Amino acid sequence: MPSAHAIHETWHPQTKQDRDAVIAELEAILASPHFCNSKRYPALLRFIVENALAAKVELLKERTLGVEVFDRPHDYDTNTDTVVRYTAGEVRKRLLLYYSEQSAPPTIRISLPAGSYVPEFFHASLGPTDPASNSESHGALRSGMDPWPHANTNSHDAGSIAAHDGTGESLHGSATPEHAGIGRLLWPLLILMLLVAVATGVWWRVRANPSQSQVDEFWAPIVHGQRNMLICTGSSVFATNNHYSGVETANRDIDYPFVSWQSVSAAVQISGVLARSGVSTQLVSAPSTALTDLREHSVALLGAYNNQWTIHLQEPLRYYFVPGAEEIIKDRQNPQVQWQRDQSLPYSNSDDYAVVARFHDATIDGWVVMLAGVGRNGTEAAAQFVTSPHYLQLLRDRIGSDFSNRNIEVVLKISVIDGKTGAPTILAVSTW
Repeated sequence: MPSAHAIHETWHPQTKQDRDAVIAELEAILASPHFCNSKRYPALLRFIVENALAAKVELLKERTLGVEVFDRPHDYDTNTDTVVRYTAGEVRKRLLLYYSEQSAPPTIRISLPAGSYVPEFFHASLGPTDPASNSESHGALRSGMDPWPHANTNSHDAGSIAAHDGTGESLHGSATPEHAGIGRLLWPLLILMLLVAVATGVWWRVRANPSQSQVDEFWAPIVHGQRNMLICTGSSVFATNNHYSGVETANRDIDYPFVSWQSVSAAVQISGVLARSGVSTQLVSAPSTALTDLREHSVALLGAYNNQWTIHLQEPLRYYFVPGAEEIIKDRQNPQVQWQRDQSLPYSNSDDYAVVARFHDATIDGWVVMLAGVGRNGTEAAAQFVTSPHYLQLLRDRIGSDFSNRNIEVVLKISVIDGKTGAPTILAVSTW
């Protein structure tokens, strides 16, 4: 008896229902472990699928993708910057892995052919499953080919079931015309009641906490499309030759560095805010974090002189930490302006200074939140600043508009008494 094989033919979604089904499959893919912990791969796959469905295939070219998805300039060199090609290759591989792990054959499949940025869609030609064909499919995956799993439901029967459900019939009988008319009247009423309930809930939430939206607005570009975010903290070791702070920056050769209590407090505050947005956090130390790790996630950098990545990534900032032992914040536009702890006072009683920055960085091609104090008290206060509706409202009043997707930098002064961190005060603000 001959085997039944699924037909591997490109499917072109024509109706809104077809396109919605493709989007539903896309969302399932992006929620999988192969995509959910990255920002590059979901961004590219979503862009090409949505534009293919909208018949905008002219946008699916390497240079256009580099500009639209990865924020490259229009004249960037695609020969030296291969971000689109590399990311597309990873997307192809992850799509194969995703479908190879599915327990049931999908009705709709999304594929990205080699050498193209235009996705293809497949709709299973429903027929009996052929075990031999499944073996061939797994072999194709091992060899790098693009297998198409077989469905095990007859397409005619599936369409009949859908029509059967749509008439309102059930196993116990069919709906009468009177019942169908009542149902048509009740559904709009139920939907209206639901919308009123949701609107009322939102109104009460805003009324009860009108400023909380400032926190969400500040973090919105960072958490957009993210399920996981890095909190990269500086680490230290005790230093007998540093009589002022008693510590120095730990490098990657140090086996047992430590993180200050103030940095832990900062990490906890940030994690709490992000958890409310459904974003999990991973705490990593700067010496053990590679550039490739930063390029895969949005990142919050804690600490300045004890965090190598803060010093490396501060190049686009107006207010910056001067490298070296002096530990000074300077203004690039006004070099005579600077902020430094008073070293004539004990470390536990000298005012601290901090930089809070939210900016899109070209080095990691992603968003960075920098919460960096000259000392550890400044880092703790910076975290308090970006998690407080009160302080962010003060910042918004200072810049005169909403946060949007603009780059923002703030210099803070922090009172320190007996080693305890006081309230932050805004000294300077820059946006671009």
